[in-house]
This record gives sequence, C-alpha cells and structure tokens, in this order.
Amino acid sequence: MLGVGADLEPGTLLAAYRSGLFPMPVRRGGELAWWSPEPRGVIPLDALRVTRSLQRSCRRFEIRVDTAFETVMRACADPHRPAGWIDHRFVAAYTRLHELGWAHSVESWVCGDDGRDELAGGLYGIAIGGLFAGESMFHRRADASKVALVALVERLRAGGGVLLDVQWVTPHLASLGAVAIPRATYLELLHDAITHPQTTAFD
Repeated sequence: MLGVGADLEPGTLLAAYRSGLFPMPVRRGGELAWWSPEPRGVIPLDALRVTRSLQRSCRRFEIRVDTAFETVMRACADPHRPAGWIDHRFVAAYTRLHELGWAHSVESWVCGDDGRDELAGGLYGIAIGGLFAGESMFHRRADASKVALVALVERLRAGGGVLLDVQWVTPHLASLGAVAIPRATYLELLHDAITHPQTTAFD
C-alpha cells in the first residue's frame, strides 16, 4: 500500500493505472487505499494454461464483450463472496470509465432453463494502450469465468495487447498461468504497454 485517500474520478484512476497503482479499500466500505504489489501478478499472453477440460467448457458458452458491464461488476461485488471488497463507490466509478471507453467486460453467456440468455460469468478491467488491468471475475456456472479469461487473452493477442495485469498471484490464477514478477520489472513492462496504440480487443 503506497497511499491513502484521493478519489475515484476518471482522471485519477487512469493516472494511477499508468503509474502501476490500483485502488482498493483497506476493508470493505473503508478508506480508499492505493496499491502496487511486490511482486506483481501477470499472465503472459503466450502462457495461458488451457486444459482439455477447459477447452471443452469454452464450447459451452457464448462470449460477449461490453454488453453487461455494470451487471458483471455487481456480480463481482456480491458481498457474500469471500474477501469481497467492491462497493458502490467502485461500481459507480468504473461504470463511468466504461461509459468513457476505458473499462471493459468479457462475459460468458448460456441459454438458461427458461430459454432465456443467462450471464454465467465474466470479468472486467481497464484497457490503456496495450495494457489490460484485470480487476475481478465471477462465475455462476462451472468454468464460466475461466472461459471469459481465455476469450480475453485471445482478444488481446489479436488486438495488440501486450500486458495482462492480474495484481496478485492466487492459486487459482497460478493454475491458469499467472506468474509473479518484481515490481520494477512490471513497471518497465507497463511503461512499454501504455505507449502502444490502444488495443482493438474490445472493438
């Protein structure tokens, strides 16, 4: 944690991500803090681990982009989730960034039992140049968030993305190929990524 305070205005958030920082409250609903982990978690775009089981799961879902951004955020913010920290301040701030074209969602959809399309899982984050800073993911059906991650990586590869930031390496993310790198290395990669043309992964 490198700082406490400030706000979640679009300019503040974008300046933070460009500097390698991201916001997270000290506790749910608590004071706003700014973080730059040491080490930093990233998923190399050429090293995502897709098992045969996950390949099969990919065929079960329809992928959509930016069709339900706020719904994805609110699902990630479910207070019943373990270690949940996203509150109304973050939903409002990142939805505003989405409206401005900086924040994006990748969504896994299925046909529900009632015949209607059902949001089964997804993720959201911030895209600046060749950077995608992943913020959170959720699932309501098995593998739905993993399938969204596979789709994200495929889109970043095809759309000029160069750096996928996942903040910290959890056991779940490590199983998908996430690695921990020194903060200094991350900042070098970040500087390169944000000087790239804006990724077309979400066009």
